[in-house]
Amino acid sequence: MSRIRAKIGKDGKGRKTPRAGELGLVVLLLAAGTFAARLMGYKLGRETIVRCRAGHLYTTIWIPGASLKAVRLGMVRWQRCPVGKHWTLVSPVNEADLTDAERELAALSHDVRVP
Repeated sequence: MSRIRAKIGKDGKGRKTPRAGELGLVVLLLAAGTFAARLMGYKLGRETIVRCRAGHLYTTIWIPGASLKAVRLGMVRWQRCPVGKHWTLVSPVNEADLTDAERELAALSHDVRVP
């Protein structure tokens, strides 16, 4: 009986169950991507400054691998811009490339507080 279960999966319905190794690989890849982005100067997390395709700057929550309000497309996301009130592609901005005035402008506009 245990051999049959091993072949069809642990849920008993023929579906392959996720393995700890596969989950660990996903977590490792997300962590590596976050580490690489931080090395390049991107501040990811609660107050991430992003720029939309129209050039608007605002802050949002940017958690790699998690988003409820946007469609993730690698290092860009399709989400609503609260400044221009339109749907667009947004991407994180390297804060070192911004002027003080641009950082202050981005801090004035916040996205919805949901990742």
